[in-house]
Amino acid sequence: MYIKKETGNLGENIAEHYLKQKGYIILDKNFGCRQGEIDIIAKDRKEIVFIEVKTRTSSKYGAPSEAVNKIKQKHMLKSIKYYLYIKNLAEEFIRIDVIEIYIKDNIYKVNHIKQAFEG
Repeated sequence: MYIKKETGNLGENIAEHYLKQKGYIILDKNFGCRQGEIDIIAKDRKEIVFIEVKTRTSSKYGAPSEAVNKIKQKHMLKSIKYYLYIKNLAEEFIRIDVIEIYIKDNIYKVNHIKQAFEG
């Protein structure tokens, strides 16, 4: 379990670095509430982007984005609605992305899936 958490944290750090390089402004990380957790919340021009980061060290269990199933999406949407409410951002344009991180032998690959699913 610890190695899984460590891998996830590494993936989130890689994703954050990637996003900053692309000009995103990080607003929040690991935003948690009763409804669930959002890994990274960032600003991309005029959009607030809610990002789920999925990291894998092998393709044994499929693509990382496949783990963002309907149940995970439902929890994310509830968390996003709550975040927008408490931050008074209900009028903002939003987007939901998934960032896949593949790590093997200390080499990583980033796959950024924009508008991964509708809110």
